[in-house]
Amino acid sequence: MVHDFRFTDRRQASGITFENRIVDDAGKAYKLAHYDHGSGLCAADVDGDGLPDLYFVTQLGTNELWKNLGGGRFVNITVPAGLESPDAVAVGCAFADIDNDGDPDLFVTTVRHGNRLFENLGHGTFRDITTQAGVGYVGHSSGAVFFDYDGDGLLDLFLTNVGVYTSNARGPGGYYLALGDAFLGQLHPERAEASILYRNLGGNRFKDVSRDVGLVDLSWSGDATAFDVNDDGFPDLYVLDMQGGNHIWLNEGGKHFRDATADYFPKTPWGGMGVKVFDFDGDGRLDLFVTSMHPDMWVNIPPGDWTAEGRKSDTSQVAGRLFPTGKARFLFGNELFANRGGGRFEEVSDAVGVETYWPWGPSVDDFNADGWDDIFIAAGMNFPYRYGINSLLLNEGGQRFLPSEFVVGVEPRPNGATQQVWFTLDCHGADRGHPFCGACAHPESLAGACRVDAAGHLTMMGSRGTRAAVALDLDGDGDIDIVTNEFNAGPQVLVSDLAQRHPVHMLAVRPRGTRSNREGLGAQVAVLLPDGRRLLKLLDGKSGYLSQSDLPLYFGLGDADHAAAIEVRWPSGRRQSVAGPLKAGQTIDVVEP
Repeated sequence: MVHDFRFTDRRQASGITFENRIVDDAGKAYKLAHYDHGSGLCAADVDGDGLPDLYFVTQLGTNELWKNLGGGRFVNITVPAGLESPDAVAVGCAFADIDNDGDPDLFVTTVRHGNRLFENLGHGTFRDITTQAGVGYVGHSSGAVFFDYDGDGLLDLFLTNVGVYTSNARGPGGYYLALGDAFLGQLHPERAEASILYRNLGGNRFKDVSRDVGLVDLSWSGDATAFDVNDDGFPDLYVLDMQGGNHIWLNEGGKHFRDATADYFPKTPWGGMGVKVFDFDGDGRLDLFVTSMHPDMWVNIPPGDWTAEGRKSDTSQVAGRLFPTGKARFLFGNELFANRGGGRFEEVSDAVGVETYWPWGPSVDDFNADGWDDIFIAAGMNFPYRYGINSLLLNEGGQRFLPSEFVVGVEPRPNGATQQVWFTLDCHGADRGHPFCGACAHPESLAGACRVDAAGHLTMMGSRGTRAAVALDLDGDGDIDIVTNEFNAGPQVLVSDLAQRHPVHMLAVRPRGTRSNREGLGAQVAVLLPDGRRLLKLLDGKSGYLSQSDLPLYFGLGDADHAAAIEVRWPSGRRQSVAGPLKAGQTIDVVEP
């Protein structure tokens, strides 16, 4: 297994100056509320120049679109692209070609500031079509998933909504103040906020068909993913519940959905955050990986206790009222469901080593190009908790995953930084009487996390932490890099030097649908190696938490300098084979016949 390569944070060299900014309820007025779940990050070639561009999401300030100039350099094109969105309290993003014109359009979710849909007009300029499209729902929205549920060749949209966790009072920047008991909202049925399935009607118009098709999901949901769990040719929906158990909604012929969770996942993760479908063990079946963070908040594991961080969470100390139906049907921690065929899934997370601490979402790709998909997990809870590491789990031949973040330079961060200034207060002036003013007058009471100078200026420190990430070949050198969206900070631009240390054999495959949706979302693509191994991937656009990106599929070929063939199962049901030999190092467009 190749591990002698390193990631280096090249943010400064990239020119990216974006800063993620948060509302006060995640800072100086901290509350246990869903604002601390942060914002997403998406990638797509918005202007058709063959280079992936980056879209960063933030709560305050504006989301930003950064154009890739090549060679690891970027420039901010938010204003000319028509994508300014001041203080929108934005959460998730998704790039998808909704009109089959060959360029990626953009959907953005917010907390009570209205979701927005932007049509790509070509060359990286966008126009807001939210009103005509009918997707401007105003609520506590989160992740968004584009997929073609009814097989008509048009991408439909599943919007996840969390639940009512805010009051009608407003705070600085115009955000809605969180309820004092926001984190217990799931115990109040009247606060449930159903997620929405929008059917694409064509002509940039969508219709809410949730009730028409029987898909009424009241989970406190942050994200979801689409995959064909029963192999009938129709994509099903796996919906995460941050405050309960996840659900699998079975797609019955593109006409109806039913909750089939008990049939496939008798025990589900509690507190699921991120999800990714991939074939981790190379058996030709798609497996399901779920990251679950909320259980990790119940027990304070001291720094350096790696054994405890690698165990499932202890729920014995947790109040029973959080589980009105009991704890028996839940799993508490990350879950890797190995697909054993015939609709049977076996939970193997502990056996293969994918339990981590305070995880948000997984980004899955072949970071060492050896033909086995690896996992990057964004993690950490920031203020007022201790630092939690991001994880890079390298796949050892489909048998187990090895924690490698300290080996390959993902950790520690540059200069060993684990904290930053979180907020400041004027304790002799406008902030007189703030609870921290008294507490921080005695720094030992908060373990030195804050200090007050003679003039009454308080400085509070907070832990650094990542929320979302995208894995992609940023600089076109043939290996996979990582870009993150940090919470209340600038991003990391982690550039890999694998291609500078080793000959990298890879293929990038970009499906182009004709009868299927143009982007090919939902296609299953397999690359056949000369030795007969079959590398299977699902084009779902999922990379990290709150994100859907429009990127080609990346296949590391290991020692092989070519592939024997490419096989595609299209969303339309058609099967296609592209005969080889296919020389490594190229991007191949596979057009549906």
